[in-house]
Amino acid sequence: MLTATLEQIQASPRKRTIYLCVILALLAVILGFKTFRFFEGGLWYGSQTADFAAFHIVAQRIWLGDLDLTYQFASFTKMQMAAAGGSVGVMPWTYPPQFDLLLAPFAFLPGWAAYFLFTAVTLAAYLMVLRVIAGHGFAAVLVVFFPAIAITIGIGQNGLLTGALIGLVCINAERRPVLSGVALGMMVIKPHLAVAAGIYMLLTRSWPAVLTAAIVVTTSSLVCTLAFGPQIWIAWLGSIREAASYLEDGRYQLFRMISAYAALYNAGLPAAWAFWGQMAMAALALATVALAIARGPSPRFALGIVAVASVMISPYAYDYDLPIVGIGLALLLPDLASLASPRERSTFYALLLLANAYGLLQSARLSAESVHASSPGGIMTPAVGGFALMAVLAILLWVLLREAKPAAIRLHGEPA
Repeated sequence: MLTATLEQIQASPRKRTIYLCVILALLAVILGFKTFRFFEGGLWYGSQTADFAAFHIVAQRIWLGDLDLTYQFASFTKMQMAAAGGSVGVMPWTYPPQFDLLLAPFAFLPGWAAYFLFTAVTLAAYLMVLRVIAGHGFAAVLVVFFPAIAITIGIGQNGLLTGALIGLVCINAERRPVLSGVALGMMVIKPHLAVAAGIYMLLTRSWPAVLTAAIVVTTSSLVCTLAFGPQIWIAWLGSIREAASYLEDGRYQLFRMISAYAALYNAGLPAAWAFWGQMAMAALALATVALAIARGPSPRFALGIVAVASVMISPYAYDYDLPIVGIGLALLLPDLASLASPRERSTFYALLLLANAYGLLQSARLSAESVHASSPGGIMTPAVGGFALMAVLAILLWVLLREAKPAAIRLHGEPA
C-alpha cells in the first residue's frame, strides 16, 4: 500500500501538487511557530531546549575571545546553564572550527532571529537541491522524510545544510567535479558524514574533485588557525576524546541516534561489542558503495547508495542527519522502480519512514512524561532507527548482488 501511494504521487501531477503544497505549508508552520516561540520565550524553555541555543552561544563566545572553552564539556555546560537561567539539558560541543566560523555572524542577531535565518536558509537550500535531484519524485521523498525534516527545523540543527551539501556533491559528481569537490570540502563541518562521498571520488578517480576538496579543507583550516589560534585544534581534539567517553557511557540521546552502535548498545550489548558492530556495518556500507560503483546499474544509483551510506559510517549520527538519506532516496527512485519488486520497495520505504519518525515520536513521548534523555528511562529506550537503516542497506546490497552488471560508472558517464 505504501509503495502504491508513493508511486501514485510520482505519477500524478495533481497529487504531486497537493502533497507538495500540504507538506511545504506544514514545514512553514513549524518554522513560524518555533520562531515565534523563541521570540516570546527565548531559545531556552524547560525540557524543550533547541540545539540552536548551543550554536548561538558558540557564535557569541567567538567574539568574546574564549571559543576554546566551548570544547571543554564542563565549561560549556556552565555557559548553557547560565544562558538558560537554570538546569536544562545540555549539548556537548565537538564541531570542527570551520563550523564555528560559519556561526560567527549569528552572534549579532537575537536568538530567535538567528534561528530563523539559519533554519530558513538551510531549509530553502535543501529543498532546492532535493527538487533538482528528485524531479517527479520530490513530493514522494518529502512524504517519507517529513518527520526528519520537521525535527531538524524544530531544534534548529544543521542536517538540512549537510543534506544540501551532499546533494550538491552528487549533482555535480559526473559533469562538474570541481563544484562537487567544493561541496565535499565544505562537509568538513561534519567530516564523519563525508567519508562515503570521499571514497566514491577516490574509487571513481575523480581527481579534480579530490584536489578541490583538499584545497577547501586546507584553506579553511588555515583561516580558522589565523582567526582562533592554533590552540583551537588542541581544544577540538580534546572534545572528541571526551565525546567518545560520553558515547561509551551512553550519555547521549541514543534512542534518537541512527547508528549501528546506538542500536546495539541500547539492545544490551557492551560498548566494545557495539563499537565493533559499528565498524562492521561501516565496512559493509563502504563495500556496498564499491560494489555499486563497479557493478551497479547507473552512476545515479551508486551516488544514491553513497548518500545512504554516509550516515552509517560513524557511531555518532542522529535523526536530524537523515535529510542526507533523503538525497539518497531521490537518487535511487528511478532504478528502484525497475530493479526491486513491489514488496521490496514497500519494505524499503517503510524502513526509511520508521527511521525518520521514530526519534520524533519517542522525543514527544518522553517530553510528555517529562523524562530527560540523560535519565535511565531515556537511555533504555530502544534505538530502532539504527536497525531500520541496517535493513535498508541489506535490501540495497541484495538488489545489487542480484542485478549486478558490468561496470556502469565511467569517468565521463551520464550526469547524476
